[in-house]
Amino acid sequence: MKKATLILLLIFCSFFSKAQDTLRLGFEEYMEWVRLYHPVSAQADLNLRLGQMELRQARGAFDPLIYGNLDRKEFKETTYYNKRDLGMKIPTGMGVELNGNFEQNAGTYLNPEGTVPSAGLLSAGASVNLGQGLILDERRAALRQAQIFQESSEVERIRLLNQLNLDATDMYWRWALAFENLKVLQEGVELASSRFNYVKSSFEQGDLAAIDTVEAFSQLLNRQYRLQSAENTFFATTQELNTFLWDENGNPMFLAEETLPQGLYDEFTSIPDFEELRSIVGRHPELLITDFELASLDVDRRLKEQQLLPVVKVKYNFLTESLSPLEMSPFFENDYKWGVSVYTPLFLRKTRGAVGLARAKIDFKQNSRDLKELQLRTKLESELNNWTILNQQVATFSENVKSLQALLTGETRRFQMGESSLFLVNAREVAVFDSRVTLNDLASKLRISYAKTRYAAGLGF
Repeated sequence: MKKATLILLLIFCSFFSKAQDTLRLGFEEYMEWVRLYHPVSAQADLNLRLGQMELRQARGAFDPLIYGNLDRKEFKETTYYNKRDLGMKIPTGMGVELNGNFEQNAGTYLNPEGTVPSAGLLSAGASVNLGQGLILDERRAALRQAQIFQESSEVERIRLLNQLNLDATDMYWRWALAFENLKVLQEGVELASSRFNYVKSSFEQGDLAAIDTVEAFSQLLNRQYRLQSAENTFFATTQELNTFLWDENGNPMFLAEETLPQGLYDEFTSIPDFEELRSIVGRHPELLITDFELASLDVDRRLKEQQLLPVVKVKYNFLTESLSPLEMSPFFENDYKWGVSVYTPLFLRKTRGAVGLARAKIDFKQNSRDLKELQLRTKLESELNNWTILNQQVATFSENVKSLQALLTGETRRFQMGESSLFLVNAREVAVFDSRVTLNDLASKLRISYAKTRYAAGLGF
């Protein structure tokens, strides 16, 4: 599979805004691209096809059946028998099987019961189960279970897309976090480099001691090391982000090197509605899938309970040499054949055991479903609380960053007036950059938390 380099501005202009020779990949545009072309999205659609094919296969049990037989025996110039048989059986969804048959038999040693008019004999009628299979039989049970599976496949598709939404969101904001941290540490290296040059110049002019140049150079090296780590993290997260980007032909794509993410501190376009999320968690895909499993198990239980009844199968067929309705006799007067079959086990131990097992499976699955709903509601409350706390932490730490920045500004002025030391200035500056990195981390977690609250309630794209 040929790989294509992604220059998204040229592919889809509305996905990006160009500024200062950079390409910007917005979050909403990125998520739309993922939803349309990611392989998991295609796999989710394939689930619908699986459900459709399963239903088609089950409906095949009700396809009309055509059959034919030819049986002839010749021996010593004598036709022992020549039997021809052609017919059709049509199963129905009501448990009644319609059938039609034409037979034409001849021969010297033909069984007397096979004797029919020389032109052949037509028969048409039906067979019906009056005991076991009257309400539900294996064909109808398989069809109902296939219908349930089709409905379940639609919910499974939603579940897969919800997980893709969460994974893609988490990846984007981790990429944005890596970029914001990279900018902070680049700024730190620039400041440390400028300070080192200033201190070195002051030392050469005799205004500062030699030890100050060592202090400034040590801080520069330390920040360069942290910047190198940040560059590596940004590169790694960019590569991970690329795994979510595919073109319409199913080929992987790669971001251009100059492509940048949306800002971490852009205003939120939406916030979670707590009460709405609490009201819809009961329709979470995982719960709905369990409900479909329960429905399928219930069909199996009903089928097993039907097998407790005796088999009572009644058959009736008109017999006629012509298809004219005028030549057909009323029921049980002339020209007909009918029969009844009855049988049942004496103790029904096998069937009763199967019914008990089916009921136990339903109880087990129902208990699992109740536990799963409690877990999902607890998870949602946890995510909603996490969202609230992160909002508070971002607001609190933003004020902390402002305070630390004010302390750094004051310490820098004291240093310029000779009332402070380079060590204290560096300590204040390190505190500012560390706090900004922490704030970036909180802002990224807040963005991801929004997706987690929706996922916990069963929502995605």
